[in-house]
Amino acid sequence: MAKPRAPRRSLDSLNIKSINKTIHPGDCVLMRPSDSAKPSYVAKVEKLESDSRGNNVKVHVRWYYRPEESIGGRRQFHGSKEVFLSDHYDVQSADTIEGKCVVHSFKSYTKLDAVGNDDFFCRFEYNSTTGAFNPDRVAVYCKCEMPYNPDDLMVQCEGCNDWFHPPCIEMTIEDAQKLEHFFCESCSSENEKKLVNLHNAARNAETK
Repeated sequence: MAKPRAPRRSLDSLNIKSINKTIHPGDCVLMRPSDSAKPSYVAKVEKLESDSRGNNVKVHVRWYYRPEESIGGRRQFHGSKEVFLSDHYDVQSADTIEGKCVVHSFKSYTKLDAVGNDDFFCRFEYNSTTGAFNPDRVAVYCKCEMPYNPDDLMVQCEGCNDWFHPPCIEMTIEDAQKLEHFFCESCSSENEKKLVNLHNAARNAETK
């Protein structure tokens, strides 16, 4: 007769002595990969449970994928600290937790004064089977029509409020950093047309 499985109990929190941190369900953590050459895995803690003695703690996680771990791979607009919330759930030993981290919303990440090693951001959910993203579309900017990458410097046109990568408008990063005002090519030509029209109107008024 098979030995009955020992009941397990849910934990409200877990103190990880090796990192001197307390983990709660809902926290995001860094987990040790099997290949030491790879970066730490990022996961969201769904549940903590132990055996009846409080030992053998298991962590139920929902994985975040890095862009290079996705089916499509890393693309130009993916930020270096970008991760995707996947539909991949797993159970891991608590011993594999290497640290706590914070996965910000895209909006809050772009407002950070400084980005730390443990700061990440997420703007997509990812289906690990099909490679599909939700949302499947995001706003695009610049002549290149790329989604915003917070790692890249962009300049905003004061006319149309669109954002541009300096190389896309034949400008160096150094020159872009010195700008106080910027109008894109379309808005510059529109302003010139307005000035010409105003000049013509004034001249016609004087003639009359």
